[in-house]
Amino acid sequence: MSVGTSIGGARKRSHPRRQLVVPGECDEGRAMRVHFQDRIEPLIIEPIVGASGVCVSMTMRSEIDAISIVVDRLMSVIRLPHCLPADERDVEIALREALANAVIHGNKEDLQKKVHIDCHVHPGRELSFVIRDEGSGFDPLEVPDSTTAENILSEKGRGIHLMRMLMDGVQFEDGGREVRLQKFLSRS
Repeated sequence: MSVGTSIGGARKRSHPRRQLVVPGECDEGRAMRVHFQDRIEPLIIEPIVGASGVCVSMTMRSEIDAISIVVDRLMSVIRLPHCLPADERDVEIALREALANAVIHGNKEDLQKKVHIDCHVHPGRELSFVIRDEGSGFDPLEVPDSTTAENILSEKGRGIHLMRMLMDGVQFEDGGREVRLQKFLSRS
């Protein structure tokens, strides 16, 4: 439940803060809340304590139409400190695949379920994303290899294969309900 507070006569909604994924990095400091369309809950931008960087947390409804909105917002935040790698499209495609998997396969497009996204931007070092759905999970080892001859026409496993090809690190946690994506950045 959101609690309303009044600031200068205007009503402002405050939302409970979520614990971010990387303990100790984003749990201190001030937060700036920016409200977007109703498919996305407040965007939280926080400085990373002791490092130059940004943490962004978002929560979206489990609907396909929200994916592009979320990806566009995240890509614009990542562009702010000019830290996108030359292969910017790789990051965008992997992010879209991870969100699509969470919405379609994880949450089964159930509008009552949410997808939680944490993005950590460390300019000159790395980008990392954690995408978590509220579904029942899966075993990533049971996903067929989409590059083998017998699976080449199968639609299963293509998104995971793309993420692994486009990012430097892809890990599944919490019984497959959480995917961690990592892209190392070269210093220019």
